[in-house]
Amino acid sequence: MTFCSKVKLSSGGPKLSNLIQGYWRLAEWDMNAQQRLSFIESHVALGISTVDHAHIYGDPACEGLFGEALKLAPQLRDKIEIISKCGIKAADPGKVAHYNASKQAILASVNTSLQRLGTDYLDVLLIHRPDFLMDADEVAAAFQALKQAGKVHYFGVSNFNYAQISLLQSRLDAPLVTNQIELNPVNLQVIESGVLDYLQEQRIRPMAWSCLAGGRVYTDSSEGMQKLRDTLYQLVNELGANSIEQVIYAWVMKLPAKPLPVLGSGNIMRVKEAVAALSLSMSHEQWYRVLAAGRGRDVD
Repeated sequence: MTFCSKVKLSSGGPKLSNLIQGYWRLAEWDMNAQQRLSFIESHVALGISTVDHAHIYGDPACEGLFGEALKLAPQLRDKIEIISKCGIKAADPGKVAHYNASKQAILASVNTSLQRLGTDYLDVLLIHRPDFLMDADEVAAAFQALKQAGKVHYFGVSNFNYAQISLLQSRLDAPLVTNQIELNPVNLQVIESGVLDYLQEQRIRPMAWSCLAGGRVYTDSSEGMQKLRDTLYQLVNELGANSIEQVIYAWVMKLPAKPLPVLGSGNIMRVKEAVAALSLSMSHEQWYRVLAAGRGRDVD
């Protein structure tokens, strides 16, 4: 049986499991606190020790639901690494949703996340989305305050492009440790944008969210998606995989920036399927076959 292992996120960053369990849909899983705890313990037993949260996820808040489970086994905190994200503000009545990466908003968000999760610190904090009003000096001041208070150990970003990462990094004393990006055979823009090349240059491993394109690889009935599915099913047979999910995870992980996939399922059997994908080995031609199917044309 395949198990996850710990890998360095960047040269000066933390060690995380090479698959990450995402909890953005925890409020939809219809689990009581004990069931949530059992699920956490099950994926930790598979080596998936890193969990992904965000201030904005869930109603009720997924961080709070996770914290309730963690209270049942406080010793488990020492066996996991918690990532959370800040910077998205839901719409209040009569207002609009927006991004806010001000120092005050970052500090308030982290304090709320810590209270919900029932922990004293986050292993990694990410700015969830680029705030077009972001003052990099102000973000740096927030990061410094959180680091000095022991509330956050490492910092990164999410959904940032090359220029946005470079701007923020220019104001920081310590390197950003990751960029969490949408990465799948449907959303291919990130592959050609240069951001993965920059991360590889800096030896920073990205995290890959929505590897299954939000389920579209199964539900989208368009001609293009059917061609992609046909290609993925061909590779299931060629690679000896059990599912197209495994093929997609293998495709994502073959990228030389070495992304860490973020899993979204609350079904432990699907989590085990993802772990088994770590043993698959995909050739250059097979990788490009998926790329061609996803973009609807071969390379020039």
